Amino acid sequence: MTIRSLPPNRPRAERMGPLATLPVFYKLEGRKVLVAGGSEAAAWKAELLAAAGAEVHVDAETLDPVFSGLIATPGAAGSYVWRQRTWSGESFSGMQMAICDADTEAEARAFYDAARAVGVAVNVIDKPEFCEFQFGAIVNRSPAVIAISTDGAAPILGQAIRRRIETLIAPQVAQWAHLAGSIRMMVNERLSPGAERRAFWEAFVDRAFGAAPAGDMIADLLAKAGAIKAAPGATHGRVTLVGAGPGDAEFLTLKAVRALQAADVILYDDLVSDEVLELARREARRMLVGKRGGRESCRQDDINATMVRLARAGKHVVRLKGGDPMIFGRAGEEIARLEAEGIAVSVVPGITSALAMAAQFGVSLTHRDHAQSVRFVTGHGRNGKLPSDLDWSGIADPKTTTIFYMGGRTADQIATQLMARGMDRSTPVVISKSVARQGFERWTGPLRDLAGGMALIGCDEPVLVGIGSVFASVAQGEIGVASGRVSGVPG
Repeated sequence: MTIRSLPPNRPRAERMGPLATLPVFYKLEGRKVLVAGGSEAAAWKAELLAAAGAEVHVDAETLDPVFSGLIATPGAAGSYVWRQRTWSGESFSGMQMAICDADTEAEARAFYDAARAVGVAVNVIDKPEFCEFQFGAIVNRSPAVIAISTDGAAPILGQAIRRRIETLIAPQVAQWAHLAGSIRMMVNERLSPGAERRAFWEAFVDRAFGAAPAGDMIADLLAKAGAIKAAPGATHGRVTLVGAGPGDAEFLTLKAVRALQAADVILYDDLVSDEVLELARREARRMLVGKRGGRESCRQDDINATMVRLARAGKHVVRLKGGDPMIFGRAGEEIARLEAEGIAVSVVPGITSALAMAAQFGVSLTHRDHAQSVRFVTGHGRNGKLPSDLDWSGIADPKTTTIFYMGGRTADQIATQLMARGMDRSTPVVISKSVARQGFERWTGPLRDLAGGMALIGCDEPVLVGIGSVFASVAQGEIGVASGRVSGVPG
């Protein structure tokens, strides 16, 4: 079966959507910038400009104590020139950009018009209509600098995004960024453009998100470059099996995002959401290798062969699987084939849908008042029917919580087998469709009504069947929805 580069009925995402503003990193070292006004707000802008190495000319009759303290304290990469006067047309002479904290609307317009007349980029603080550029929120890991802009529409949101990124990017990234700059020329002298350099820098990045560099790191890194060069003909291709979680992109791990950002090719399942794919490296080729029950699917042998072919061509292949790749994801078969071919393979775990369901319901699958173990069981064997070798007596244990994956079409057989092994017919059951995805629905009821509940929910999307006394609280917590009814929750 042919592997498709695009899924059916899923339009190709834009390579670059509309931008409210163009994110640009502008060098100001040794250049002149005008700051009009001596307020505390103007001081914050001046400090930022001086940190970038600018010669900041301050036109203000008086200075806020914060501003005067800033000017009096040495240490900035740039410098300050306080001209004790109000701004005028001649203030713009030789300036790269101009910032003003205007007291009135009339002053804001006058400053804006004066700057535009002489071709100087202008920003009037807190007045977006008089701004040709904005100061975004900044995460400083210089020389790695991250800026966030909301185009002036929601500064508080920009600050919240900055705080989130601050928690993701450790301070030692700055040290690694400096180190990268110091060895770049040496690496370029040793390695050829293309696969060799890419292999080196991907290994570098993997280390940069760990501990701070220590010891003679330059010698260590150059030895790594030498090892890459010493393997003539090596493709350096590899495969990473990545768990995409149940659908919501916020369930991705940081390691999963890094793998997506480093991929050359992504082979993804049909259940992987567009939001997850949006986090991938923009240049990466995306190939659908979806496997869905009851639908046309790619054969596993074809998927394995494609991974081998691409890795041998020197590509970093990400095999992106819904949920966790090691839970009913046939990862074992893929790993065995890749290892047999001598191809490096690694695994990035993901949140399996059973755990997402438990979180969505607020249910502990091993609540000590109800269950001492949990089982994840497949409801779908090689022939599309229930596996013939399931331990039904163990599954029927009332002190075990059981989650059936892919059990939509075998729900009636599951109920029959469990009740035949002595499980109480009133044991609480939940059915969840499209967990952590748009269109999420759930059904709650007793085991004896499982087949009827599945008929209400339907099998058009992935479903989980949870069985055990831990789910009693789910049914009891329904408000206005009787047990045995479908409850839809917006995704």
